[in-house]
Amino acid sequence: MAFSLVVPTYGVEERPLIPLGKAVGIKLFADGALVVAVEDSTVLQKGDVLLKLDGEEINSTEEVQSLLREKGGAVMTMEVQRGERILSLADSPRQGADGVWRLGVWIRDSMAGVGTVTYYDPATQSYGALGHGITDVDTAQLMTLQRGAIMPTTIKAVKRGAAGEPGELKGDFSVQRDIATMGVNSSSGIFGTVTDTAFFLGTPMAVAAPHEVRCGEATILSTVWGDETREYAIEIKKVYENGKAGRDLLLQVKDEALLSKTGGIVQGMSGSPILQNGKIVGAVTHVLVNDPTGGYGIFIEKMLAAG
Repeated sequence: MAFSLVVPTYGVEERPLIPLGKAVGIKLFADGALVVAVEDSTVLQKGDVLLKLDGEEINSTEEVQSLLREKGGAVMTMEVQRGERILSLADSPRQGADGVWRLGVWIRDSMAGVGTVTYYDPATQSYGALGHGITDVDTAQLMTLQRGAIMPTTIKAVKRGAAGEPGELKGDFSVQRDIATMGVNSSSGIFGTVTDTAFFLGTPMAVAAPHEVRCGEATILSTVWGDETREYAIEIKKVYENGKAGRDLLLQVKDEALLSKTGGIVQGMSGSPILQNGKIVGAVTHVLVNDPTGGYGIFIEKMLAAG
């Protein structure tokens, strides 16, 4: 006897997801090399992404250094992404007093840090995290993605937030144990496919549409010490109809235990799912720099659309 497998399909609001709030280590390898600073006269600009050098695709700073050593001071052609444009440029490397050939710029090809997984979709074995994109610390530019992954982490230290000084979660993670790949780095979060489902266990919940979200009591799930995920009380102070850049909800932390531990919202908590009336309504995205007890959140619907 033959059987056919029927996979249910859902609208966004009917799509059951597992809210997680688990801290993870995140690593991203860029597509090309991002120019983060310019220290000498050059045709390159801060924020440019170096895609090719003399026709060779660039995937790491080591590849750039190797080509510079090989070519010496000869004029080199460059394919560069500048904003939405792809440019063809040419320049000659300069030799420093140490004998090393350079293009006169600082470049970055990867990033790593701590963030929070918002949800797991058991129907598609996919996840969403952060609620905002991974940007370069120097240029604030969204990092181009060649490949990336997330790994389990244990929070070992907390820098408490204070007015004018955002706090931070610090964790230990092994770059050797990936639990999910990263396929999208967008302004609404990072997304990918789960490879180790044991990390993503939980009870599915319904998803709230933006019009269901109300000002008032809510909670977040977050991991701010060790690997213990807890639910903390917050208040949704304002719902923005046309919120931009992960600022759909204005949040205020009310939980005394969380305030005592972190001072409020800190870096690394981005992605913590926001729950209200038995539904997932969004994720924490940003802290208010001058008031760490407050912050912003993104509608979960926007994360699902981006993922």
